[in-house]
Amino acid sequence: MNSLHAISILAEAAPPPPGGLLGSPLMLMFLMIVMFYFLLIRPQQRQRKELAARIASLQTGDKVVTTAGIHGIVHNLKEHTVVVKVAEGTMIEFDKPAIATVQKKD
Repeated sequence: MNSLHAISILAEAAPPPPGGLLGSPLMLMFLMIVMFYFLLIRPQQRQRKELAARIASLQTGDKVVTTAGIHGIVHNLKEHTVVVKVAEGTMIEFDKPAIATVQKKD
């Protein structure tokens, strides 16, 4: 019993661990979430909004690249689709979200 009593006395006498501002696990987790938001999530949201704006402003004659890597020129616009001319006499119809990049006509 004396050894248990001695251990409990030593445990009580030990100084508490440093608990500064960054010592708390909750604070570290909060900082990590904030960093992920500003480094990963926010830039992706901005890119998605910019692409949506470019797709909304599509016009006939714009050069586009689809998510499948097909290059072409916008021939016709519909409400939810885009007709892309990929070669002379070859037209392919894509959904608007399938457009990956838009290059405005000169």
